[in-house]
Amino acid sequence: MPELPEAEVAARQLREQIVGSLVNDYWLGREDIVREGLFLLQWFRGARITGVERRGKSVIIAFLRAKQTKFLAAELGMTGLLLFRKAPTKYPQHTHFVLHLEGGGESEIRYWNPRRFGRLSLLDQAGLDQYTSRRFGPDPLVMGPMQFVRLLSSTRRRLKPLLMHQQAIAGIGNIYANEILFRARLHPDQAANQVEEKAAMRLYEIMGDVLREAINLGGSSVRDYFAPDGTEGQYKRRHLVYAKSGNTCPNGCGAVIKRSVGERSSFYCPRCQRIRSPRFD
Repeated sequence: MPELPEAEVAARQLREQIVGSLVNDYWLGREDIVREGLFLLQWFRGARITGVERRGKSVIIAFLRAKQTKFLAAELGMTGLLLFRKAPTKYPQHTHFVLHLEGGGESEIRYWNPRRFGRLSLLDQAGLDQYTSRRFGPDPLVMGPMQFVRLLSSTRRRLKPLLMHQQAIAGIGNIYANEILFRARLHPDQAANQVEEKAAMRLYEIMGDVLREAINLGGSSVRDYFAPDGTEGQYKRRHLVYAKSGNTCPNGCGAVIKRSVGERSSFYCPRCQRIRSPRFD
């Protein structure tokens, strides 16, 4: 479930508490949680944390040791969390990796992931460059409006799958794609290249507004999401359509929120979010 806002919240809390900390030990519960770079693991003992950033839905932690920099990339996937020691953990058997730290604000970082759709990668700079280039398209909080408009005009892909396609736009998942499209009054199945430029610009602005508001409110705690300090994200209180099928449309149009059947459910108002046919002048 963690998407861009939840990963950003995690990165900010980690940056505040662990930059400058020294890794004095680690614990690995199962080797298959490391997607690549397992042979590098011992290098991290004695390394100092120099930075934390987010890329897409992943959190990247930088380490320095003997004038070399290496990275731990944590994919949050559908159920992955990075937690401090004090954070309550349901089902502790799903904690698969722990970094023991000294000299900072927290003594541990725990990687908890019950379904294991996400993994850890241990990388040098070249490995990190390859990791990010093959996984992530432009960040929606960084890409410019005309870059976004050109992306939509270049493909017949449906809007919701496009917003969720990580190599096209990095970080948006099912929750925020539904919320963004409802606020923009665009149908999830609308062909991207049939969205007029004015509507595409509105979609771009709403996308940024929703993601920034969600970050400011700590993300959305649905199912098992918690921030590293154990707090719940409050943006779930602002959800208008996600998981609200059968409710009356919050726009007051009188229609009922529908849920589509598919791999990833779409929640939308059939009256406010109609598929629009292309216009021919």
